[in-house]
Amino acid sequence: MQKRSFGTTKDGQEVFLFSLENKNGVKAEVTNFGANLVNLFVPDKDGNVEDVVLGFDTVSGYETNPSFFGAVIAPSANRIGGASFELNGQTYFLKKNNGENNLHSDEELGSHKKVWDYAEGNNSVTFTLKNFDGELGFPGNKEFKVTYSLDEENGLKISYEASSDKDTIINPTNHSYFNLKGHKEGTIEDHKITLLASNFTPADPTSIPYGDIVSVEGTPMDLRQELVIGEKIDSDYDQLNFAVGYDHNWVTDDYQGQVRKIATVKAPDDIRVMEVYTDLPGVQFYAGNFIDSQSGKAEATYGKRSGLCLETQCYPDSIHKPNFPSVVYGPGKDYQSTTIYKFV
Repeated sequence: MQKRSFGTTKDGQEVFLFSLENKNGVKAEVTNFGANLVNLFVPDKDGNVEDVVLGFDTVSGYETNPSFFGAVIAPSANRIGGASFELNGQTYFLKKNNGENNLHSDEELGSHKKVWDYAEGNNSVTFTLKNFDGELGFPGNKEFKVTYSLDEENGLKISYEASSDKDTIINPTNHSYFNLKGHKEGTIEDHKITLLASNFTPADPTSIPYGDIVSVEGTPMDLRQELVIGEKIDSDYDQLNFAVGYDHNWVTDDYQGQVRKIATVKAPDDIRVMEVYTDLPGVQFYAGNFIDSQSGKAEATYGKRSGLCLETQCYPDSIHKPNFPSVVYGPGKDYQSTTIYKFV
């Protein structure tokens, strides 16, 4: 574990970058500004090391960060229809920041743009953030903890904990964008993906799920067998037309609340392979369809589909869909989950 300055926020707070490294040359660097994942250095099969996540060199980049690079999203990831919800007889109103809907809680005031407290561990770091009752529109005084740890099997584990003194919505995720060729290396359409998910949740043109859980069989959403991402991403299929490619929630197989493998991503020629493990019921596979051209780390220029996200989560808009797994937590029911990005 090493800690160094990552600069000063526009409000004058110094923030830090924490480095986790194992004996195999894998190194993850995270910051207490937003609990964001900044760098992830991974050797390829020949020992060549590249940073495989999109991001910025300084904290000022993360203060803007329109695409949520590396972001921990909380209290609620993804979309809530109508930017409002009813809970225990009371209606709560959120920011409308995605048409008429709410996306990722708040793009300017959300958890990914707050300075978190931190505690260093044994090749781990834990970030802690408190939200007051009514902050961002969500009920309850809440506390969030996110722990990053790196093991000797090349697994970057992200552990989430949250509690609230009132019933509220808790559905966090990590929004890192991966390019296993290296973050500067252009499109991810040449990557291969496998998603262990027999079903998905179709959504309307504003990306709010209809509420159905539908088989992927016979559709371009069937990623159970390894597929080059670019092969079907632009298929003439209503779900892909709506989202300009893959940007959907898949219902992961064998969900019983236990950590299990849900996905594999491979760079061309299998030079790097990443497996994803989680104990959550869903994953948003987003192929970076809406990344606007912008400058990133090490003079990189990022654009459309230059990174992909595998955002482990509960399903979008679950608060309005009684048949979806519940996202309501509060007194006597704390939130806890684990996601691992492992390089094999």
